[in-house]
Amino acid sequence: MSAYSSDLDLNVTDATGNGAEVDVATNLLNGTIRLSVLWTQEVYLHPDEAERVAQSLLRAAEHGRHIAETRKPEADPSTSASD
Repeated sequence: MSAYSSDLDLNVTDATGNGAEVDVATNLLNGTIRLSVLWTQEVYLHPDEAERVAQSLLRAAEHGRHIAETRKPEADPSTSASD
């Protein structure tokens, strides 16, 4: 099972028709974002497709922040210094 969850709303392929795909995924364990270009080393996007990738990255960033916040360890009162 992968720790990454892909943005299922993103369906972007290369403008030249070579079948390359873009994938944006969030790590559900720590909130990091993975941007993948599948089947090639580069992808050419039409402006509307590039905007869809950017919007997907913004959604993933928000989701990643939420995951990271919920994973932060609570402050342990027994370790705080007192005068």
